[in-house]
Amino acid sequence: MALRPLGNSPLSIAPLAFGGNVFGWSADETRSFELLDAFVDAGCNLIDTADVYPAWVPGNQGGESEAIIGRWLKRSGKRDKVVIATKVGKWAEQPGLSPVNLQQAVDRSLQRLQTDYIDLYLAHEDDASVLLADTLGGFARLIEQGKVRAIGASNYNAHRFAEALAVSREHNLPRYEVLQPEYNLLERAGYESELEPLMRAENIGVISYYALASGFLSGKYRDEADLAKSSARASAVKRYLNPRGLQVLATLDAVAATHQATAAQVALAWLIARPGITAPIASATTVTQLNDLIGAVKLQLGADEIAELDRVSA
Repeated sequence: MALRPLGNSPLSIAPLAFGGNVFGWSADETRSFELLDAFVDAGCNLIDTADVYPAWVPGNQGGESEAIIGRWLKRSGKRDKVVIATKVGKWAEQPGLSPVNLQQAVDRSLQRLQTDYIDLYLAHEDDASVLLADTLGGFARLIEQGKVRAIGASNYNAHRFAEALAVSREHNLPRYEVLQPEYNLLERAGYESELEPLMRAENIGVISYYALASGFLSGKYRDEADLAKSSARASAVKRYLNPRGLQVLATLDAVAATHQATAAQVALAWLIARPGITAPIASATTVTQLNDLIGAVKLQLGADEIAELDRVSA
């Protein structure tokens, strides 16, 4: 599978990333191992997680996803085949982006992941209580210690990301090489209006989350009755059950029929083809579902199909 460079970092990734938020939640350890093996065996390599995943599950504390990945790495011996991305700053157990917290959090993540280094370490959200120079200086020390190879940020707005880039230049500190924003066919304005021009001008890697709009773009939810299929996602998906959302689904169906593909594959292929997007992040809870998503990598959409998807989702 052809790999794509991730910003100016030394990392290169396949054009589809696996979202590890499901590990320890909707995928138990046995299933998680099966998914990880299938993902890597298909030629993909970026596994995205966070220290906080999945603390929202009753009985969990956080760290479960990293721990499952760590046990899989130890069992599989596939550390050199994967790019591990994890995040810091959003977990109540390890909050914020102070240099002290970064040092403590990275050591705990490394322990759970059972590895000596994290390929991509991301600020999970902005922390305005800490100077950007201090946060970036803290990340710099982790890189100097060999614990982290590259850094990035999730959920930053364009102003703060640009400010972070300026601070890196001014103080000769490592820069954020990656942005992780919410972006899909139904959530476009927040990324495209200000972030996209900045990312492309600065050659920042972009790995977008909620690539399938909480599953809506898979075509699984088409009316109110379908919301019963997943109580966990019902509230997130319900807002897309409107004329625009249904028109996007109809267009996905039409394009999918032309290619003998699925709606989910077309939605991901649109993202993969988007200039400036390095890879969308998608999650699966069965190997069959995962293989369907991986099929998006080989799906080549025509310019007219992309234009029509652009039009109906605008």
